[in-house]
Amino acid sequence: MGTPLTQETMPQQTEPAEGQPKPKRSMTGTQKLLFFATGWLIVLMPFLFWWNTWFGRRLSDHELNEYLRDDKRPRHIQQALVQIQERMSRHDAAVKTWYPELLRLSSYPVEEVRNTDAWVMGQDTSGLGFHEALRKMLNDSSLTVRGNAALSLVRFGDATGRPQIVALLQPEEITAPQAGLVVDADQPGTAIHQGGLIAKLQYDRERIIEIRSQIPGRIRSVAQPGANLAAGAGLAVIDPANEQVWEALRALYLVGRMEDLPAIGSYQRDLPGISNDVRQQATETERAIRMRAGQ
Repeated sequence: MGTPLTQETMPQQTEPAEGQPKPKRSMTGTQKLLFFATGWLIVLMPFLFWWNTWFGRRLSDHELNEYLRDDKRPRHIQQALVQIQERMSRHDAAVKTWYPELLRLSSYPVEEVRNTDAWVMGQDTSGLGFHEALRKMLNDSSLTVRGNAALSLVRFGDATGRPQIVALLQPEEITAPQAGLVVDADQPGTAIHQGGLIAKLQYDRERIIEIRSQIPGRIRSVAQPGANLAAGAGLAVIDPANEQVWEALRALYLVGRMEDLPAIGSYQRDLPGISNDVRQQATETERAIRMRAGQ
C-alpha cells in the first residue's frame, strides 16, 4: 500500500512571496457577457441618437408621411421638409404629393418648422399656393420666419418682403422684460444659435427668466452677472450670423434700393466675425443697387 497522507505529506497551498503580485481572478462567463454588452450599448446609443436626428438619412415615402405628421417630434417634421427640398432639387415630380403639407405647415405652432417650411417653399416657384402662403408669412411673429419668407419671395420675382430682408442685416437688441438682477450671462464674442441662452435675469427674489436669442449669430455685448436692470433697459446685442447676412445681401443684390445702402455698407468694413465672402457680397450688392438707380 502507498504511504498514507498525513499533515506532513499533504500538498500545501503556497502563498506568494512577500512583494510578489497575487494572481488575478479571471472573469466568469456572465461577467464577460455583461462587460461586452455594456461596451456595445456605449457605442450603440450615440449611433441610434445620431441616426434618428441626422437630416441626411433618406426617408421612404411612408416615413415622409409619418414624419410630416409627427407633432411630438418637430425635428422629424424638419427632417421631412429637408428631404422634400432635396427631391425638389432633383426635379422629382412625385414630390408634389406633399405640397399641401407644406401649405399646412406654414402656420405650424413651432417656429423652427415654419422657418424651414418658408425656405423649402421658395425652392419651387410653380408650387400651387406657395406664393400666397409666403406673403402671409411676412407677418409671422418670428423675425427669422419673416426673413426666410421674404428671401423665398425674391425667387418668385416678388420684392414685397424687402423690409424684412433688410431687417436680417440688423443686430438684435434685447431689452430686459422686467426689472431684475443678472445672475448668469455668456461672454461677448460667443457664437450662439437661434434660441440659444444668453443670460438669466432674477426677479421677485427667486424667480428667474431665461433670456434667449431670436437669431443665430454672435454676442456683441451682454450685461454681466451682478448688474441690476430696469424694465426695458438694454440687456444684450446680437450680431447676425454670416450665413444670414450673406443670404440677405444676395437677395438685396436683386431687389435692394438706395435707402438700404447704410445697412449694407456696415458689412464692407473689416470687422471681427465678418467673413471675406460677406464683405465682397456687400460690395457687389451696393454696386448693383447704384447701377439700377442710375438706369
